[in-house]
Amino acid sequence: MNYQFQFQPYQRPFKIPLKTAHGMWKMREGIILNLTDKQGNIGWGEIAPLSWFGSETMEDALTFCQQLPSCISIETIFTIPDYLPACQFGFESAFTELNPNSFLDINKLHYSELLPAGETVLTTWKTLFQQGAKTFKWKIGVDDITEEINIFQKLIHSITTTLSNSQAQKIHLRLDANGGLTFEQAQKWLENCDLMNANQGLIEIEFLEQPLSIDQLDLMLELCDRYSTLLALDESVANLQQLNSCYQQGWLDIFVIKPAIVGSPKKLKNFCQNNEIDAVFSSVFETNIGQKSALKIASELLFYNRAVGFGINHWFTI
Repeated sequence: MNYQFQFQPYQRPFKIPLKTAHGMWKMREGIILNLTDKQGNIGWGEIAPLSWFGSETMEDALTFCQQLPSCISIETIFTIPDYLPACQFGFESAFTELNPNSFLDINKLHYSELLPAGETVLTTWKTLFQQGAKTFKWKIGVDDITEEINIFQKLIHSITTTLSNSQAQKIHLRLDANGGLTFEQAQKWLENCDLMNANQGLIEIEFLEQPLSIDQLDLMLELCDRYSTLLALDESVANLQQLNSCYQQGWLDIFVIKPAIVGSPKKLKNFCQNNEIDAVFSSVFETNIGQKSALKIASELLFYNRAVGFGINHWFTI
């Protein structure tokens, strides 16, 4: 079967630039595409590259779309090369929307809300908590570690005080270093996390995400053995090849999977269903079109009851 193909690039500015160990991010760029079958049904998809995370560039994705004819086949959709993982996701998502295998209820998922780096976190978390959030992710590895740990202690105090007064349930906090820590800094953070979790209080440090760079898996495995707080890989498992490699090398803690850039959804499902890994599915700041497709994948593959990392819409005005 052949499908009519159309696409349109977009730009979506952040309310406030997102500050991570990778630098400042001011504008999300991507491509919205659609496939139309002979009956006039339309399937929507999104290509949301994250080149500094390991996917193709926006220019690569745009060039790929521009060289395609206006009518494409199923073979074209499912033979997109692996060096275009965001394109694989976008086209397969549009195809799946036209040819759904089952109904998946994404409303049953609970979300982790992304907090900003620095002192702003002390007010932002309260606003999101008042809106019902129970799981948060805070960016670390951005500023001086002594300053960040000081803010961390203030955050813990703020959460504890708020929960004690509201008699609310436990808060789950995730720390994301984006590979920006040294081994010694990672140890310092994990010592603090273990101490926090040992108190069995109103807060659980759920995991420390990607403390070291992607070429230091051996040291991250060593950290897993030394500390009780769970670790999660993110940049290290940006695509399917990396995901499989880290699994084969013995990673048993958490895998943070970004469906929009990891590659073919079909191949991802095969891997996860064969191995039943402990996964957290996460956003790359795609629009609602990409989010909907990614959340359907999460609904199907979430074998552990963990919040999905899609609490990001408060970072945009539109």
